[in-house]
Amino acid sequence: MTQEELRIVLEFTTEDRTWIRVNKIDVPRFWRGHAVPPALGDVVRVGGRQFVIEARVWEHDGTLPMLRLYVGSGHAQSDTTFG
Repeated sequence: MTQEELRIVLEFTTEDRTWIRVNKIDVPRFWRGHAVPPALGDVVRVGGRQFVIEARVWEHDGTLPMLRLYVGSGHAQSDTTFG
């Protein structure tokens, strides 16, 4: 299966979906053209906030496989601690 045959969907919390909609944040297709799908614990940054992939659910819509990624609550860069 090539990456073009796999649809990857990010699932945000209700609060983060509202933040994305109100601030008109464009969520890029991070994995478009990549051969390796995301893993648990991967981090994506959207609109200055970072989100950790907490769960992966494989689905099939009858035509193509889909990987639904559930991400944790977003945190602003200044709220993030490393270590």
